Amino acid sequence: MADVLLMAQNLRKAFGGLVAVDDVSIQVASDTTHSIIGPNGAGKTTLFNLLTGRYRPTRGAVIYKGRDITTLPVHARAHLGIGRSFQITNVFPNLTVLENARLAAQALGKDNFRILRRADSFAAYTRRAHEVLEITGLRDVLAVPANVLPHGGKRKLELAMILASDPELLLLDEPTAGMASEQVPELIAIIERIRAEGRKTIIMVEHNMNVVMNISNRITVMHQGRVLAEGDPRQIAQDKTVQAVYLGELYDLPTGGSA
Repeated sequence: MADVLLMAQNLRKAFGGLVAVDDVSIQVASDTTHSIIGPNGAGKTTLFNLLTGRYRPTRGAVIYKGRDITTLPVHARAHLGIGRSFQITNVFPNLTVLENARLAAQALGKDNFRILRRADSFAAYTRRAHEVLEITGLRDVLAVPANVLPHGGKRKLELAMILASDPELLLLDEPTAGMASEQVPELIAIIERIRAEGRKTIIMVEHNMNVVMNISNRITVMHQGRVLAEGDPRQIAQDKTVQAVYLGELYDLPTGGSA
């Protein structure tokens, strides 16, 4: 396996008597796209929140580039080069597309608290904003307020905002959620472009199996809080147990809870 960028070691998360994630271990290789999938209630969103720092595990550890980051909050992980998206779009609605991207670039820079300076004094951040808006196909709507973008445009803007700080690891939570089917191929192309440029590792939770199978190097399948299967897209597509889970025909696995 290539160099491991992030590891989850025996992660467990319980909410009272409900065990949402039960002894989950995964390894994410550098410069790959690693998808986490599973039926509703499988625990994949809880696992994602453990990896991003939104939740602390009941037990287990998260290791990033050899460092234990289990207890680090989200903002501290961002400074280590970890960027994350949300299932619901998270942009500044009354700012323009360019202003959203520029502020995202500035957020992790040395000028992140110097908000009273003229915007044109932050030339490097503005240049970076233009770069990520070019990558995400938003260069023609720079002056448009974010709140008037269609949903697909907002998803692309959120991705641009994540890229603005040039993270090494991107964690994407349902990037195609709410998008019209005709918008999905464009988002796939953007994610593939990001990966093709190198130096980016992507962990993605996604329901759209067409997206998962087309852009993933490795897939982890979860069921009832545990890892059911792991492999490349072909291995997962041919796994009879995975097929049974998605067809709703599997009822005899150990129950570890849901999330």
